[in-house]
Amino acid sequence: MRRRCLMVATATLPLAIPRLSRAQAAERVRVAIFNVTTTLPFHIAQERGLFARHGIEAQPIMLQAPPLIVQAMIAGEADATSNLVTIEGANINARRAGTALFFSLNGQNAAHRMEQFLVRPNSSAQTLRDLRGARILTPPGPANVNAARFVLRSVGLTEGRDFTLTEQPMGVHVGALQAGTFDAAYTIEPVASIALRQGAARLLEAGVISTHLLGRSDALTWASGPAVTEVFLQRRPEAAQRYVAAWRDALDLIRRDPASVRPLFASHMNTPADLADAIPMLDFRMAQDLTPTDIQDFQRFINVAVEQGVVRERVDVSTMIRSL
Repeated sequence: MRRRCLMVATATLPLAIPRLSRAQAAERVRVAIFNVTTTLPFHIAQERGLFARHGIEAQPIMLQAPPLIVQAMIAGEADATSNLVTIEGANINARRAGTALFFSLNGQNAAHRMEQFLVRPNSSAQTLRDLRGARILTPPGPANVNAARFVLRSVGLTEGRDFTLTEQPMGVHVGALQAGTFDAAYTIEPVASIALRQGAARLLEAGVISTHLLGRSDALTWASGPAVTEVFLQRRPEAAQRYVAAWRDALDLIRRDPASVRPLFASHMNTPADLADAIPMLDFRMAQDLTPTDIQDFQRFINVAVEQGVVRERVDVSTMIRSL
């Protein structure tokens, strides 16, 4: 059984969740979504009636990049997000505390595969160092671009001299590799698995953040997670708690019966049905279930981003996490 870390949070909400009467309308929660595999718990809660069971009407707002999620939360256009990059969260929380409070985190490494470098099938590259001279595409957003840049820097390659990086929407990654427009990709799931299955690429290395930036291949990189705004917590605490309770139920279902939820990769993430069973599953964890080691690894991840200038100032990750 995992040790529970109780360091999380300033204020906590009551544990009891009042039941709705039939006359009460469901509470609408606007949820900003960047539709990659980390959105799985949201789709489970939506499709399996978990939000409805807890009196929540989740309204998805589909966005194309993590910075757009941040903008929506700042502007009050989103109450929550299904999956925000934690580096983006650290940056905005350093400037506007409480913009994004993570009540759960998604762990990734080579075993729980998310980020990875792919190369074209005919590439001679065998290691990251062999990407010298490569044209490399990345997902959109500063956090993704900088992660690719700093992993390559850690193996001795310098952008501009040894390789080029170009942001591209997730939907064009497979086609760009197939067409030869790019030699390699730093990409994420499910696009990576789709590219591999279609023969558009081969895997060079997965779990690169844990291995090259955290220094341990078995470390979990807490690179993204669902979050709520502090405004939402303060103004509608019962709705926030109902929303989080539905999310917790979704994670329980992933742990108990992962096979039953895998079809949602196909129905909601443009994944071929015959590939849904092969998509890597992340380590989805509620905040209260993070261990001290998990918190240390999360802090190390954000510290590396600070050292590299991606996050503008040091952030204590405990201020970013809220146990609900």
